Amino acid sequence: MVNVSIARRYARALLDVATETGRADAVSEQVSTFARLVADNRELADILLNPAYSREQRLNVVEALIKASGTVEPALVNTLRLLVDRNRLGYLPDIARLYRDMADAQAGRLRGHVTSAIPLSKDTLQKLSGTLQTLTQRNVVLESRVDPSVLGGVAAQVGSILYDGTLRTQLEQMRRELKQR
Repeated sequence: MVNVSIARRYARALLDVATETGRADAVSEQVSTFARLVADNRELADILLNPAYSREQRLNVVEALIKASGTVEPALVNTLRLLVDRNRLGYLPDIARLYRDMADAQAGRLRGHVTSAIPLSKDTLQKLSGTLQTLTQRNVVLESRVDPSVLGGVAAQVGSILYDGTLRTQLEQMRRELKQR
C-alpha cells in the first residue's frame, strides 16, 4: 500500500508536468521503456537498486542511460534524477504503470487484450478496436496475445468486461448444456 501511494504521487506529478507541455503520451512510452529496461536487465537493476552503490554511482548510470536513449522528455529526466536522489528508483515499475493508467484515463482511453489462436493482422486488430470503441464509447488500445488453446475465434478483455467469442468457450457452453439434459 505504501509503495503504491508513493508511486502514485510521483506518477501524478510527472503527469501534471507532462500534460502542461502536451507530451503526456511521449512520457508514458519513455517511462515504460525505462522501467522495462531495468526489469529486464538484472545487472542494471542491481546497480540502480542496491544500496551498496553510492547515490553518485547510481546517478551516473541513470545519466548514461538518459544519454544513450537519445531524446528524453525533460520531465522524465528530472523525475529519474529525483528518484535517484531520494533513493526511490525501486518504485519505477509502479510509477510507469500508474502513470500509463492515469494518462489513459485523462485521454479517455481504455486498454485491452485480445487473445486468439493465431496472430491477428493489423487490419483485423484495427477493425476489432473500432468495434470495441463503438461498444465502450471510448478509444480502445489493444494488445494482442496468442493462445493456441482457444482453438479459434477471439476473446477481448477491455477494462473489466470480457467479450469471449472463442471456440473453446462455445464448446464448453455446449458441453454444459448437454450435461443438463
